[in-house]
Amino acid sequence: MHPRSKLLHVLFAVMAFAAFGLSATVAARAAQCGNDAAGFPAWLASFRQEAVSEGVSPGVVAAALDGVTYNTTVIRLDRTQHKTFGGTFEQFAAGRVTAGRVNKGRALMRSHAGMLASIESRFGVPPEILVAIWGMETDYGVVSGRMPVFRSLATLAYDCRRSDFFRNELMSALRIVQRGDESAGAMIGAWAGEIGQTQFLCSNYLKYAVDMDGNGRRDLIRSPADVLASTANLLKQHGWSAGGSYEPGSGNFSVLNDWNRSANYQRAIVLFAQKLKS
Repeated sequence: MHPRSKLLHVLFAVMAFAAFGLSATVAARAAQCGNDAAGFPAWLASFRQEAVSEGVSPGVVAAALDGVTYNTTVIRLDRTQHKTFGGTFEQFAAGRVTAGRVNKGRALMRSHAGMLASIESRFGVPPEILVAIWGMETDYGVVSGRMPVFRSLATLAYDCRRSDFFRNELMSALRIVQRGDESAGAMIGAWAGEIGQTQFLCSNYLKYAVDMDGNGRRDLIRSPADVLASTANLLKQHGWSAGGSYEPGSGNFSVLNDWNRSANYQRAIVLFAQKLKS
């Protein structure tokens, strides 16, 4: 065989083997998902190895994932989540844009006026929108969730319905701990792994979190300054226009779709913001 032909033959063989190896890896990962607890320990052991291979320290992996078990409650909630934002807008808003929340929001706007002004100057998002989201998401941090984020995300990453999406969220959660923003034990949130006082996905936490209070950490669990600045940063990065209208039909209103896909939710944020200003 001519040396060049031999070289091409070897090259094609290597490429074919690499392609086979990649497809086998993808297939193996896909095959590891499951719809009950039976395969979860083996899946978790495999994921731990993957996390270390992708640069997460073994110490962080151990702190976050040691003792994590499959959570059937999370699976049940995942299967019924479509009911959360249903019904008419009037029904949806009545339970969320309440007089008590509006009054509390107005008081917080007064007590945090300087901070909110600084955030608006930097990111262009007005105080009433940020406070409305804060109130809507967690009643101003009162109900941020009580479920261990790593258990929730590991369960959903193993589950076959949206395994790729939640695998990324689980890896993002590990990286939040690795860069020092939160400890593994502090990662407590909602059932689907949202975390903090405005309920960030962990992937968004990594991308948009801001250290507004200047303490060297981006803390979306305990720091209102970091929480509200990070929320503003996400909106800005998705196209929020400083000084623009946020009425339905406006460009800024369309940005709210990147915060929450529910039309009821988007309209409720605007209603809440309008009441905070009135």
